[in-house]
Amino acid sequence: MNVAAPQTPFLRAVYHVYVALFFAYLATPLVAASVFAFHDSEFAGFPWMGFTLDWFVGTKEPKLGLFQDRRLLQGLSNSLLVAVIVASVSVFVGTTNAFLFERRNVPGKAFLSVLMVVPLVIPGVILGISILVLASSIANPLEDLLNRDLPLLRPGLFLVVLGQFSFLTTITTLVISARLRKFDIALEEAALNLGAGRARVLATVTLPFLRPALIAAYLVAFLMSFENFNTTLMLVGSDSPLTVTMYDRMVKGGSTPVLNAISLFLIIGSGMLALLSVLIQRERTPGDGNRN
Repeated sequence: MNVAAPQTPFLRAVYHVYVALFFAYLATPLVAASVFAFHDSEFAGFPWMGFTLDWFVGTKEPKLGLFQDRRLLQGLSNSLLVAVIVASVSVFVGTTNAFLFERRNVPGKAFLSVLMVVPLVIPGVILGISILVLASSIANPLEDLLNRDLPLLRPGLFLVVLGQFSFLTTITTLVISARLRKFDIALEEAALNLGAGRARVLATVTLPFLRPALIAAYLVAFLMSFENFNTTLMLVGSDSPLTVTMYDRMVKGGSTPVLNAISLFLIIGSGMLALLSVLIQRERTPGDGNRN
């Protein structure tokens, strides 16, 4: 089949209908969640009872608004804290891994590369349970030996950070490695020949080239950490991140438009960060266009 041949009107129509249906399938749930954030009812569903901002700014039950709900705001704060920590550590370790895999011929590098990808194919629930069991098996004998509690090894934000880091560092490593693989090593050699030290070469030549990948990897890790649920649910303690807080609220009180209100903010924020990530990854540094 010649794909460059002119298409018939029928095939063009089928193509346009398919694209429209596909994007409608993706967008409809997001639009519905956004619309019901302004629904003047205690239930997020039809029939439509009118427009209200109570689910954002309401001060009294049962329409306690998002900005007045301390539990949701605390969950948001916990999610931001965890996401910043996980993204920062994942990018640092991912950068180190990228240099290790791309610049060094360490024994068993191929095996380590495959092993690094394993957390991505393990279900998040299994990963969370495994980390929880490991932490508990370490904490129990240590607490008996030291005769003191070890809260870091019990369900809480530290284990949430550890669980998310275990798979997000793989993603940051892959993103940064792909960029580092395109780097012309001759640029570093030229800087060294001109008298620059290795630390200066890294800071002024290599890292500026990696900057788009570093920022993109950070944004991806931040978003995936912020919205993670399966692994987080298995490791969370009394300080719940936002996703677990929303789930707990839905289980105990049902789905109310306040969840749609916070979903609207998450949709906007995640969309802006995802767009920024795409734009950064498309950024071209001087000299990229001269390479074949």
